[in-house]
Amino acid sequence: MTTPDILIFSDLDGTLLGHDDYSWAPAKPALEALKARGCGVILASSKTAAEIAPLRAEMGLTDWPAIVENGSGLLPPGDPADEMGGHSPYADLRARLADLPQGFRGFGDMEIPEVAEITGLPEPSAALAKRRRFSEPGLWTGTEAALERFLSAASTAGLSARRGGRFLTLSFGGTKAGRMDEIIDTYRPRHTIALGDAPNDTEMLERADHGVIIRNDAAPPLPPLSGEAEGRIRRTAEEGPAGWCHAVLALMQALGRKETHH
Repeated sequence: MTTPDILIFSDLDGTLLGHDDYSWAPAKPALEALKARGCGVILASSKTAAEIAPLRAEMGLTDWPAIVENGSGLLPPGDPADEMGGHSPYADLRARLADLPQGFRGFGDMEIPEVAEITGLPEPSAALAKRRRFSEPGLWTGTEAALERFLSAASTAGLSARRGGRFLTLSFGGTKAGRMDEIIDTYRPRHTIALGDAPNDTEMLERADHGVIIRNDAAPPLPPLSGEAEGRIRRTAEEGPAGWCHAVLALMQALGRKETHH
């Protein structure tokens, strides 16, 4: 396995994909430059393997693994047709959920139109979001007191719970940053760069050699992060994939210059 010069870990929505149009086209020049230099791009998202596989293929990134379902699973490199093979703990997760106190309504309890409605996704995309392998997002319908009892029972059952903006997600654990460590151990890159726009990207941004906070005017800005004051973490002036492109090209140039001077 060749050691990549740079390994990039990137969030998708609002980062490499435009917030409104879900397009990655503005980032194409940087993606092409990375490929020409033998650098890797690891997509890291809350999306499922079924959602990420076609995107990864479209971007020409099938030689690299992807972090799926917010780090509760890894999508291996390779042919998108094979993505759904292998062991999936989802059935075991659903079985344990069934024994917990009532009040949680997961994607597995919903039909496609309902998932489309609560996520804002078109129905074909909602169908892919339902093809879960590692985690179960859903809505809490009970009281706050009942939620505490539910979370305690979930923990006893060996489940990990994460509360996002809208959804409560149950899994057997795993984070974007934890998966990032596994991938770094495998590929041993010379440099790592992480890009993201949301609180659940913070660990990843702080873990990389260089972090880039992508501007997203549709969400509250991230508070100052550890490493920002000394310039290890920077913020983009432009939103989404345009900001992604400029930040990556600038870092590639800076890192190339640094190596030339050694």
